[in-house]
Amino acid sequence: MKKTLLVLLLSAFFIPKIAAQNSDTLVAYYENIEKSLKYESGKITLPEGDGTLNVPKGFKFLNATQTQDVLSNLWGNPEDKTVLGSLVPDGKGVTHANSWMFVISYQGDGFVKDDDAGDIDYDDLLKTMKEDVQAENEERKKGGYPEVQLIGWASKPYYDNTLKVLHWAKELKFGKDEANTLNYDLRVLGRKGMYNISAVAGMDELAEVKASIPGILKSIKFNDGHKYLDFDADTDTVAAWTIGGLVAGKVLAKVGFFAIIAKFGKIIFLAIAAAFAGLRKFLFGKKDQVTTRPQEEETALLEENTPKEE
Repeated sequence: MKKTLLVLLLSAFFIPKIAAQNSDTLVAYYENIEKSLKYESGKITLPEGDGTLNVPKGFKFLNATQTQDVLSNLWGNPEDKTVLGSLVPDGKGVTHANSWMFVISYQGDGFVKDDDAGDIDYDDLLKTMKEDVQAENEERKKGGYPEVQLIGWASKPYYDNTLKVLHWAKELKFGKDEANTLNYDLRVLGRKGMYNISAVAGMDELAEVKASIPGILKSIKFNDGHKYLDFDADTDTVAAWTIGGLVAGKVLAKVGFFAIIAKFGKIIFLAIAAAFAGLRKFLFGKKDQVTTRPQEEETALLEENTPKEE
């Protein structure tokens, strides 16, 4: 009992100091990450899809390798080798609390027919999508990732028949996170496939993301000969899905809902783990390091720092 009271007293005294020290350490750590990133601007030749990206005003471009590092090592997502790069808003880095980005990839599975675009009941489609998400959660748990709930449309699907662009937004809840995640998806259709542009943000950034959509839509273009209207029915492959299938995520069947991107999966953990490590050092005089295995590290720290009555 005495040991328990001592730990409680020491905790009350040291925790504010620990929090301040860890906060400074994390700030410096994230600033170093930001400084290491090499952003680009201007005209970018995309490595797949025969298209070009003209970085729009108000954004900066990160190449595929750096984007994948951010998504996997900082934000805690599974690896996705289809990522071609990302667009990050000016004035915001990838480690900031209000950070968000557009992730760009290419799907070269054929020409997507848009005949059904005006006939889809998106409310009914949403019900089916929610059931699909629940079915995929078992696989997410097996992979060590949090379950996902599809809350609903953050912006209802809309197909621009002139630009041949489809866009919609989903509101998602990951695990027990208090703040919901926004996935705003755009599909720029071409002759042999499509560019996928997905905004990964918090729901608080919805207005900001939507305001940037017009500029984003104009930024990616297929080269001449590869545009949607260049389709040749005699030689080109037609995709197995239509507009409704794209919204429902059927095109992602091979990877399921692991393709849903979360925000700040590991950054939050690093702050928590650093606090536990600092408390352990103050109370028990032992040094610790943050590892890349969140569940094992947190459990070990909790068990070791749990006082036992004598």
